Amino acid sequence: MKREGRGVRRRYFIETFGCQMNVHDSERMAGLLDRAGYEPATDEREADVIVINTCSVREHAEVKLYTRLGELRVLGEQTGRRPVVAVAGCVAQQEGQALLKGSNGHVINAVLGTQRLKMLPMVVERLDGADTCTPEVDTRRLDDVSFPLGTMRRQDRVKAYVTIIEGCNDHCAFCVVPNTRGHERMRTRAEILADVAEATASGRREIHLLGQIVNHYQAPDEPGTDFAALLEAVHAVPGVERIRFASPHPRHTSKRLIAAMQELPKVCKHIHLPVQSGSSRILAAMRRRHTREDYLRLVDRIRMAIPGVTLSTDMIVGFPGEQPEDFDQTLSLVETVEYHGMFSFKYSPRPGTLATRRLSDDVSEAEKSRRIVALQERQREIQARLHAKAVGSEVEVLVDSLSRRRSWELAGRTTGNVVVNFPVPGVPQPSPEMPDQAWMGRTVPVRVTRAGTHSLWGEVVVRSRDG
Repeated sequence: MKREGRGVRRRYFIETFGCQMNVHDSERMAGLLDRAGYEPATDEREADVIVINTCSVREHAEVKLYTRLGELRVLGEQTGRRPVVAVAGCVAQQEGQALLKGSNGHVINAVLGTQRLKMLPMVVERLDGADTCTPEVDTRRLDDVSFPLGTMRRQDRVKAYVTIIEGCNDHCAFCVVPNTRGHERMRTRAEILADVAEATASGRREIHLLGQIVNHYQAPDEPGTDFAALLEAVHAVPGVERIRFASPHPRHTSKRLIAAMQELPKVCKHIHLPVQSGSSRILAAMRRRHTREDYLRLVDRIRMAIPGVTLSTDMIVGFPGEQPEDFDQTLSLVETVEYHGMFSFKYSPRPGTLATRRLSDDVSEAEKSRRIVALQERQREIQARLHAKAVGSEVEVLVDSLSRRRSWELAGRTTGNVVVNFPVPGVPQPSPEMPDQAWMGRTVPVRVTRAGTHSLWGEVVVRSRDG
């Protein structure tokens, strides 16, 4: 890790696993390293500092980390480079010092918990350039959720993530977040709005408000500002075109929030509403604090107030005690609600959770696999059916990327969060040329011509000057 020369710019590489909050944390760490005089590397081969930002929500998270560390060790043997390796994020918070003991000879120079990310530049500076060093481990809790404004390297040219809440107090039986992210802490309204203004000033058109239970927000600097009022304030920031948020809890989805979604045109008409199970008995075991009936009544209220709204959800199969009839209720709820999207998982015990401590993981792996396959197949059928209904309609698409399948096509999302692919008007297909980057961030009308399970295809509607 010997520093080359003071005139040589040092380079960093950040690898991210997990959710949107982890992606945003990586943007923050990149910005801090930028400010400290480092510059991004194109890949790990040329990096002087490698940060692995981990997620512990899924099973075998530690194994995945150790596998990656082993690959980096082999790479170091091949290239002769000895970068500083820092492990950050939820696995770092969860395991702490134990990561060093379990690393099996793989190099870890620093372990930084979820609430110590601001320390990264100082830790790296101490380690970078040292001939020998003792690994640093810092997983201390911190109530201060402020962050240096303008200090981040945003990865997306069109949308910007803005965290409004850190941590969670709900302690659902299956969830590791309260252990890894800590108790619930709110950012101030003033800092959030400053973050949004900075994002729009840099050209971002879509704001994603993030929190473990985003709709539980109450501003610590303005007690009258709840989540609905925060949406109103973000809506008023110049340059904001669309607002999304994730993830709300059904229990905190108030009439005020539904009214805000109905009345504020910049708030997207899509809501991710995690249910986790269609069985009230299993929901009680999960400590979700809502029943199947509560959830379906909420869905009805949302759809009555916001015509055309789309819903997505999270679902867990094979939770301890889940019987075939409980799973059947999950399938029937999915059919009743008709989600446009779903994240579905097989239950796995996570360290420190209530379910791991008190419940037996009594659904076999084979049965979990059978159930997840059946659930995902049912969801694919529903999505295909919903998307087919969109053929012939005209939708407003915010262009945010190139199409994943065809290099000459653009892609974007509707206000309902449905992906739409379309060719650039006037350019023959297939085309050897990439679309003009000037399209990014534009909102265009698209007529849907074809539907798939996961996305739509269409053509830009060109209007005459006469209107």
